[in-house]
Amino acid sequence: MPAYVIVDTKIEDPVAYEDYKAQARPIAESYGGVYRARGGDMDVVESDLWTPHRLVIVEFPSMEKAQAFLSCPEYAPVAKIRHGAAKCSLTIIDGV
Repeated sequence: MPAYVIVDTKIEDPVAYEDYKAQARPIAESYGGVYRARGGDMDVVESDLWTPHRLVIVEFPSMEKAQAFLSCPEYAPVAKIRHGAAKCSLTIIDGV
């Protein structure tokens, strides 16, 4: 069953965040990740609980692959770039 990593990002350092994006994508792809949305226009229809800033959605073949990507040693230094460049909320959700 596919799983999706969904990240809401408020970018604070655009230059560093570009570096993060360049490094993160090939690592995600090596775990079977396929980017389904990466920023772009949004139409926030309801926001009682949450108002997103910039959404990224990456589909993985399974929850285990998504978790493996996020915890792999190759991604750890890249995640530090993201943590320094942006505030984020990140979740993994099972697909159907």
